[in-house]
Amino acid sequence: MTAGLDPFARLRALTRARIGLGRSGDALPTRALLDFQAAASQARDAVHAAIDLDALRRALAPRACIEVASRAPDRTAYLARPDWGRELGQGMDALDAARGDYDLAFVIADGLSATAAMAHALPLLDATRRRLAGWSIAPMVLARQARVALGDAVAQRLGARMVAVLIGERPGLSVADSLGVYLTWAPRAGHPDALRNCLSNIHAHGLDYERASGLLAALATEARQRRLTGTALKLDVSLPASESR
Repeated sequence: MTAGLDPFARLRALTRARIGLGRSGDALPTRALLDFQAAASQARDAVHAAIDLDALRRALAPRACIEVASRAPDRTAYLARPDWGRELGQGMDALDAARGDYDLAFVIADGLSATAAMAHALPLLDATRRRLAGWSIAPMVLARQARVALGDAVAQRLGARMVAVLIGERPGLSVADSLGVYLTWAPRAGHPDALRNCLSNIHAHGLDYERASGLLAALATEARQRRLTGTALKLDVSLPASESR
């Protein structure tokens, strides 16, 4: 090996994983250590950040929005009691009042990274809606202290045949603002996760909005035709060749 060359440089260009960081004595080099500590702080901040529903509502205007919250009264309870995050605690009356005959309901939820929901949910939503012309879309639902399954209760009350939950994913040490989307046909209380489709890693260094929206629209279209989501749908849905490159 030629002295002075970094054998890991080519691999680092292909991944955000921390590889070949080197060492200073028995410890990490100072820069690598500081980068690690900064990433850990960003992940903790993302978990505890509050979603700004007012900002989302303004950005979505003039589209109708409904605000809901889970049974978890605050972030501490939300993290300690995942089951509370799956049950509606506020907003039921507004959902019932908006009940209709909808093909699809969208829910923007904080999940474990409100940072991700604030950064990526609206661009993804706009790109997806453009691909679903002619669909009957329920009023937008904005959810606090929410887990994925909260979308089931929301869609049931709205009368939607399918729900897409745009939710912040658990932060890691490489990405603190990753968004996930969970698509569910015929949502109901106690719906198993095996009957959902998931798109994950939507962020600046992962899945971009155009490809994610193309996949989501294709999955939703196929789900509506076949009246199902979940593992049986994953293998059958692909983007047209022009969008898969």
